[in-house]
Amino acid sequence: MISDRPMISLSAALSTPRQPFAWSNARPAVASVVIYMRDLTGGGVERQVLTLAGELQGLGLDVSVVVHQARGELCDRLPGQLRIVNLNSSRTLQDIPRLARFLRAEQPDILLSNLDHNNVAAMLAAKLAMVRTKVVICQHNSLSSGFSGDLSWTYRFIPLAYRALSPFMGAAVAVSEGLATELRDLAGLPARKIHLIHNAVIGPDFEARAQQPVTHPWLEERTEPVFVTAGRLVPAKDHGTLLRALAAHRRSHPGRLLVLGAGALHDGLRALSRDLGIADAVDFLGFQSNPLPYFRRADAFVLSSVSEGFGNVLVEAMGCGTPVISTDCAHGPAEILDRGRFGLLVQTGSPDALAGALGQVVGLRDRWPAAVLKARAADFSNSACASDYLAVFRALIRADGRARRAADMP
Repeated sequence: MISDRPMISLSAALSTPRQPFAWSNARPAVASVVIYMRDLTGGGVERQVLTLAGELQGLGLDVSVVVHQARGELCDRLPGQLRIVNLNSSRTLQDIPRLARFLRAEQPDILLSNLDHNNVAAMLAAKLAMVRTKVVICQHNSLSSGFSGDLSWTYRFIPLAYRALSPFMGAAVAVSEGLATELRDLAGLPARKIHLIHNAVIGPDFEARAQQPVTHPWLEERTEPVFVTAGRLVPAKDHGTLLRALAAHRRSHPGRLLVLGAGALHDGLRALSRDLGIADAVDFLGFQSNPLPYFRRADAFVLSSVSEGFGNVLVEAMGCGTPVISTDCAHGPAEILDRGRFGLLVQTGSPDALAGALGQVVGLRDRWPAAVLKARAADFSNSACASDYLAVFRALIRADGRARRAADMP
């Protein structure tokens, strides 16, 4: 259900703050969680955060989402009654005092932040606010300089910032094994603070969303295998390798590609498809609020990334019963596919290796029946993810000496 009051300004939130928990012997109110994120664009992280917020609400927690800027494709698709507070900052640095004011007014039990710079801002804001709120950061992206070279130079200092601010961090969540290792080895976080929690991908409405109708000439004709990929059009997704692989594949096999997603590389990728002579076999469909029907009807889903935090789209494709082909990139795909038990893994950055995998499309559904893929996808359910976060929150509250408060959590 779409919320009829999706967001409010920071000033409005501060003028009517929710009643903070009174630290007394009285029976405690429901535990409160503030989730802090950058915005409401249609990326995997943003979808994941809103899904988790809805799940935690369903478990009885008082949840608010605070955003740096209330912008993006998901603004009109917010879960019902989820309060969105807009800091309306022009820079992340401005978020720190504004978020601190909000924390001081609301005094939530937990502040859950997402993504690198926002995680740093969250820890600084909580320290500035001088509240008992426990900060939980969630790492969705690789911390390695090898995977942040195309980003702002400030990303190079994120591991150092995490290390320095570790005393102000209640816990750190990594969405994949590789990211958990990086938090320990690159950021120097103590192992006791690091928790592996896979993303929430498969929810109760997943099947209904997957079965929604979708039309496209190539899906109706079925004269050639149709591949689909989805993700932001950014360097980390390496769509260029996928286009070169498709060009090589089409020299000896038929095949077409649907590209779902938007981003800065859109025009360049279109030009590359023309240069490769495959413009008539690639259709750029832009951002799709519900990509699942495309996944369901495709012959295979393809991921060409050089780096992933987890790889939600792989789970979504498997949940639709569609075979997947993925680069064996850091981090996530090999974990999701159990090192190749549930899909094809190929070398990153290699058009030839990826083209070889595309050439196996005809036999993929026999090798990995839909029922097998759906069963694997069910391991990454919304309820399992929310339960794991809840366990982390409960442990932090209990460790802070609020035993009855923790006991009242679901």
